[in-house]
Amino acid sequence: MSEFLQLLISGLTTGSVYGLVAVGFCMVYNTTEVINFAQGEFVMLGGMMAAVVAGGFGWPVPLALLFAVVFVTLIGLLSEKLTIGLSRKPEVLNLIIVTIGLAIVIKGVVMMVWGKFPKDLPAFSGETSLAVLGASITPQALWIVGIALVVMVLVGFFMKTSVIGTAMRAAAADRGTAALMGIPVTRLSTVSFGVASGIGALAGVIITPLTMTSYDQGTILGLKGFCAAIIGGMGNVFGAFLGGLILGGAEAFSAGLGGSGYQDAVAFLLLIVLLLVRPSGLLGGTGRERVVKF
Repeated sequence: MSEFLQLLISGLTTGSVYGLVAVGFCMVYNTTEVINFAQGEFVMLGGMMAAVVAGGFGWPVPLALLFAVVFVTLIGLLSEKLTIGLSRKPEVLNLIIVTIGLAIVIKGVVMMVWGKFPKDLPAFSGETSLAVLGASITPQALWIVGIALVVMVLVGFFMKTSVIGTAMRAAAADRGTAALMGIPVTRLSTVSFGVASGIGALAGVIITPLTMTSYDQGTILGLKGFCAAIIGGMGNVFGAFLGGLILGGAEAFSAGLGGSGYQDAVAFLLLIVLLLVRPSGLLGGTGRERVVKF
C-alpha cells in the first residue's frame, strides 16, 4: 500500500506539470489551429529565469517566480508578433515549422547565455518530507499539485466568464465566423501565446526545485505535454490537464514496476493507442462540441 501511494503521489506531481504544459498547447491550438512546439522551451525558460535571479541575485523565491512568469509571458507575446504575426504565408504547416524554429532559437540562446550546466532553485517551503501511510511526500510536491489545481480553476473562470475567454471560445469553434462577427482573431492569437507562455513558465518554476533545469529540458517536457494534450483532447483544456495526470501516473507506475527505462516509452505508447482508438482524445471535440466542453 505504501509503495502504491508513493507511486501515485509521484504520478500526480509529474502529471500536474505535464497537464499545465498541455493546457498551453490547447490555448494556442484553439485560437490559431497551430501546435506551438516552442511551448516546452517556455517551460524551460521560466525555470531558468527563476533559478538565475534567485541564485545569482539572491531574490526570494516568490519574487523570482513572479518575475519569471511575467518575463516569459512578455517573451511569448513578442515571439508571436515577430514570427506568426509577420508570416507572409500563414498556413498551419508553415506556422508549425515557425514554432519549431522558435524553439531551437530559444534553446540556443539559453545555452549560450547560461551554459549547459543544470541550475537549481530552492524549494518553496523547505525539503523535510511528510510521512503519510508509509509514503514520503515532499512539500514541493504539494505546492506543484496545489498550484496546478488553482491554475485550472482560474483558467476555467477566465474562459467561461471573461469577454476575452468568450471570444477565444468563439474563435475555437469557427475562426471565420468569429472574424465576421467582429472578434479580433489575430489579436486573440497574441493573447493565447502570452497566456500559454505564462502558464508554461509557471510549470517550469514549480518543477525546478525537484528536477533542476537546463537548456535542453524543454524538449522532453514539450513532447510529454503534447502527448498529454492529445490523450486528453487537444480541443479541451480540462481534458488536456486530465491527460497530463494520466500520463504522469502511467509513467510513475511503469517506472516503479518495470524500471525507469520504460518511463519515456509509455508516453508515446499511450499516444499511439489513443490515436488508434479515439483520435479526438478522451474529452476532445471540435466545433460547437469543443466550445461546450471548455
